[in-house]
Amino acid sequence: MSNSLEVLDSFGLTFRAINTGDIDQWFDLIRRIAAVEKPAWHDQRDDLENALSSSKNNPAFDTLIGFDEQNIARAYAQVTKNPDSEKSYLFGGVDPQWQRRGIGRALLEWQQGRALERFTQASQAPGMVRVFADEHALAVNALYRSAGFQVVRYFSEMHRALSEEIPQLELDSGVRIESYTPELSEQIRQAHNEAFADHWGSEPRDQEAWGFLVNHEQFRADWSTVAIDNVSGEVAGYQIANYDHDVFENSGRKEGYTELLGVRRAYRGRGIAPALLADAMQRFIASGMDLASLDVDTENPSGALGLYQRMGYQAVHQSMAYDKAL
Repeated sequence: MSNSLEVLDSFGLTFRAINTGDIDQWFDLIRRIAAVEKPAWHDQRDDLENALSSSKNNPAFDTLIGFDEQNIARAYAQVTKNPDSEKSYLFGGVDPQWQRRGIGRALLEWQQGRALERFTQASQAPGMVRVFADEHALAVNALYRSAGFQVVRYFSEMHRALSEEIPQLELDSGVRIESYTPELSEQIRQAHNEAFADHWGSEPRDQEAWGFLVNHEQFRADWSTVAIDNVSGEVAGYQIANYDHDVFENSGRKEGYTELLGVRRAYRGRGIAPALLADAMQRFIASGMDLASLDVDTENPSGALGLYQRMGYQAVHQSMAYDKAL
């Protein structure tokens, strides 16, 4: 890792760990990159603040940010890893004005070295590192491929016009849909971990990670719902929704976004997922939204892609997950 740090010092930027005083600059950098690469989504301030406060990672060792002579942030890198996980995630970016100088490649080398250290510190055998790239980020995709990363999954962002007729779906008498409340949050978290236990790439969300989700600036409690078993009172399924102000500012789209949709295995096949989606659409319409949106793993064995297509969603954007064994 020291060699990659020495290389970084040769680019005319001063690199150091990211601290809370850098959040404004860090966020501005991310938005400058997004303005050119136009990803479907990018980190918000809440995400950056969480990255620096999470108990699972140490920003003093797991982050870098590079400033030019005018003290403007031009590049950053971040490494994350859940304690017992066999994979580490790498995030980063370079200001468009500073790209094509080798900075991204050097940051990627540093990230892989830091990830390897994380496995060693956890007394684990070297695992793998995972990165994500938007289909429009041609240079980023080329960088990952040249560094030995391989595409392991494709994801599609899907939109559904709310001007089209919304299906009128009714649940059987054994289940009802209620609005999200903080009192139900822990039950929903546990239901989520159970529902996603068989999903590719998913790791259990502990209370810290779940708390960040439901306290995020984009979370909409009034759009989020839970399906309750009328007899046992247990959570059968759930739909967690967000609203991203940047989407409207950048594209003029007013969209309600389904961040998470899940049904516990024992309750599958009873029409809960489509009913939750239809209910969410009605809530979006009541708030003046034009679109319902979500993201799907195109190879999800649960048949999620087919469900969304039947509900009128259409793929509009693609992104990829890349893996590399350390």
